[in-house]
Amino acid sequence: MNDNPDPSQERNRVKLERLELALKASNEGIWDWHTDEREIFYSRRILEFLECGKDRAPNLFIPPFDHIFQEDHPAFERAVANALLDAGPDTLAMDARVLTGGGDWRWLRIRGTVVRNREGKAVRIAGSMINISRRKAAEAQVEEERFLLRQLIDHVPLQLYFKDTESKFTMANQRMAEWMGFEKGSDLTGKHDRDFFETDHWKPAEEDEKRIIRTGEAIIDQLEHETWHEGDETWVITSKFPWRDRLGQIKGTFGVSSDVTKLVKAQREATDLAGQLQVKNEAYEEELLLAREIQQALAGEGFPKATGTNRSHLDFSARYIPISGLAGDFFEVMKVNDDCFGVLICDVMGHGVRSALIVAMLRGLLEKQRAQASDPGLFLQGLNDGLAAILQRAGTTMFATAFFGVVDLAAGTFKYACAGHPGPIVSGKNGVRQIACERSHKGPGLGLIRGIGYPTNEISLSEIDRMVLFTDGVLEAENQSGEPFFEKRLMEIVDRKSDSSLENTLDGILSSVLAFSDGQHFDDDVCLLGIEVTRGGTSALTT
Repeated sequence: MNDNPDPSQERNRVKLERLELALKASNEGIWDWHTDEREIFYSRRILEFLECGKDRAPNLFIPPFDHIFQEDHPAFERAVANALLDAGPDTLAMDARVLTGGGDWRWLRIRGTVVRNREGKAVRIAGSMINISRRKAAEAQVEEERFLLRQLIDHVPLQLYFKDTESKFTMANQRMAEWMGFEKGSDLTGKHDRDFFETDHWKPAEEDEKRIIRTGEAIIDQLEHETWHEGDETWVITSKFPWRDRLGQIKGTFGVSSDVTKLVKAQREATDLAGQLQVKNEAYEEELLLAREIQQALAGEGFPKATGTNRSHLDFSARYIPISGLAGDFFEVMKVNDDCFGVLICDVMGHGVRSALIVAMLRGLLEKQRAQASDPGLFLQGLNDGLAAILQRAGTTMFATAFFGVVDLAAGTFKYACAGHPGPIVSGKNGVRQIACERSHKGPGLGLIRGIGYPTNEISLSEIDRMVLFTDGVLEAENQSGEPFFEKRLMEIVDRKSDSSLENTLDGILSSVLAFSDGQHFDDDVCLLGIEVTRGGTSALTT
């Protein structure tokens, strides 16, 4: 028996070990398959991707490819078949959804190098795999939002376009393409106004755009007389703005035009029709103002002064961390009357453009429901019916979870209702606990079932020193083991921070969640609203 290891095997072992270390740093795993065998070698990282042990791990490259998602079958099978062809390619590359041992589909990027014998026959394929599920989900979300934005741009009843620093079109919406005589916006790319208009129009327009690029100052609501090469005349109301990249550098200009040809021609015939031009102009300005207000509505406003007639008062603090420019979480603190103050926290399904639009709708409905704010159940019922009606007319399915409560400083009560939202954490003389946990205390999410009621529950304000309302971005933060943060840890932080200021408590929650989570970042929007009760001029925490 020879106890000395084969030098070549030892070298291969060392190389494999080095490769494992390098791939571990990049979060990749390695695989190795001798094509004349059914068995395949997977590194530990790949086994983690597949969620199974090495004895149960399937050889993904052997038919019938049961562990490959049906839509990915043709491309996957074709790539494997090509790699196994005599004198075929030297590499194997594909992305596919793979069924894990846990029953989930996971996107894997698969790469391999084909080793061939002298006859060109594939005898071995080895390579790497990496989990790209998050990237694929992010790409799908970006594509969805891009599609929605494009749909919005193409259906706005205005001509929208972008131009580079040479006043050449780089993008235009469908309305602009049709205005210029094309079937689609991309047909305008690279064109200049001189290709369509006489000098008395395109030259001043070009000078305006150069001035905008030079000064950074916009031109608002300018009446332009368009003289076409074919002899036609049209009039548009145009606003042009500097087009900046995310670093603030000017890339060109973008403009918004509205056809007012009929109005101008009518004005020439009768001066009394001039008012219609102003109406058109004002309607356009209102559309621009509405767009700005929708974006600004996401920013938090100051809290109302919450002091009751018995000198008891409430202090508020909040933290709001959206993971993208458009978020679906929001909160509101409102004065119901001199002694009653309402607190609302809401989490709209999903992220991005659709969620932001639902937030805007809910804020509008909230204003309509202020008269019902003294009864939390009726208040949520009104929000639900209003949102459900809008979504039903739009033919879409969306929902939002919400918690609404009313503090009555005079009566010493806290009434609340819940629409599928996690109940807040309360600390006081009975310790730290979560309310609105029971199924009987909750109703379904807003916008799902029109006409359904929401139960109103009540606890004594004497049981509350502090209250923390939150969205599920806190609870669903996961550590490296995939374990969520959950309410228990949140209650422990609130208990531990009972002697700290309200501001410090909320900051402590955020820092604890970040320290717990894998990657030290939030995967969902996070919203926290803290409330501290002071009774008769004395803080509840000191009584």
